[in-house]
Amino acid sequence: MSAPRAHATACVLSVGDELVLGQALDTNSMWISDRLLVLGVRPVEHATVPDDLGAQSDTLRAMARRCDLVIATGGLGPTKDDLTRHALAQAMGDVLVEDDESLTFLEGLERERERALTPERRAQALRPARSRALPNGFGTAPGLHGVIDGADVFCLPGPPREMRPMFEAHVTPAIRASPGSAVSTRVLRTYGLAEADAGALLSDLMERATDDSMVGTTASGGIVSVRLRATGADAVRTLDDLDALVRERLGSAVFGGEHETLATLAVLLLKERGERVGVAESCTGGLLGAAITAVPGSSAVYDGGYLTYADGAKTSVLGVDASLIERHGAVSEPVARAMARGVLASPIGARTDHALAVTGVAGPDGGTDEKPVGTVFIGYARRGGATEVRHFRIAGDRDDVRARSVTAALGMLTFALRGVEAPAKLLWEIRR
Repeated sequence: MSAPRAHATACVLSVGDELVLGQALDTNSMWISDRLLVLGVRPVEHATVPDDLGAQSDTLRAMARRCDLVIATGGLGPTKDDLTRHALAQAMGDVLVEDDESLTFLEGLERERERALTPERRAQALRPARSRALPNGFGTAPGLHGVIDGADVFCLPGPPREMRPMFEAHVTPAIRASPGSAVSTRVLRTYGLAEADAGALLSDLMERATDDSMVGTTASGGIVSVRLRATGADAVRTLDDLDALVRERLGSAVFGGEHETLATLAVLLLKERGERVGVAESCTGGLLGAAITAVPGSSAVYDGGYLTYADGAKTSVLGVDASLIERHGAVSEPVARAMARGVLASPIGARTDHALAVTGVAGPDGGTDEKPVGTVFIGYARRGGATEVRHFRIAGDRDDVRARSVTAALGMLTFALRGVEAPAKLLWEIRR
């Protein structure tokens, strides 16, 4: 008998009508591919198919011809449209049999719930005769492991809370990667530069991409992530070298690692300094405060803020001079400045060291030739220091303008807290 072949490449299959029709977002493929890369297996294909027996079995066979490892998610539930068991059996040229251990597990679950095991739920105990069932400690549907044309095929449940621990329990130990093929990755997150500008500063590093190392960028919501990858015995040293070069090129725009956000960084820095922040919001409607308070432990640095949507609220709550609004408009540099200073002078300002204020035109209505939709002024004030206001022109729909205004405000705050010089013109900024 020949030895099982090494897992050099992998294909990832997502199953479900809701995914094909865009009614649900496939996050499994991204997560699986990232884990495979770290384990030394290179993903080469993603596919999404509907709840159709022929489409599933044909795709499994085709993937098994192209890859050493196939990971499929979804279609293992108890309903008529859950066809992955049947598709795997068809692709293997096998028949379905009942797995005794899976059946015992399902019967035990139903007894605990004081219910009878219905024929539909009992079907989850079926597996191709030449496959093995994979216990599921986080749900009802067992997974499956079979072999098609020498390629290992793992079928896992679709819900991420079940799929991820099952991947770690059953797939990770089964990986047969070549020695030295494991990939080390690192992500540096930046704010302040457009992706094109960051790419231009890193262009030579990106052009030098090889099988052993890579530098790439992705952008989402104003945050540009720089992805570093290295393979081999010196992977960590290679990553350290790339990390240092990226930080040197992009400077203060780099604010953290893969799981760090501007909000988490702001809360961390405020805690370290023993300081607090307050906010005044108009067009963002509370989103800035929500972003800060979404961070665990934010109560140590945030007392609250003011939602001054109407002009009268800006005057009565924050003390903005009505003549400023009359002369310059509510969306203006003088009003953003007064709003930020108003936070420091307010009741919550007694304990507040830093203040942010946002006023803008989120749209879709309300824009003018002078101040089109997307015009946003953000003020930052520090007790005992100067007040800074930046003028942004943010593209996108109403949700984009509001969300990106929050990003810009937190970016301004973190630059100040880090004590570093921000880029001369931040992303979306048109003038100081």
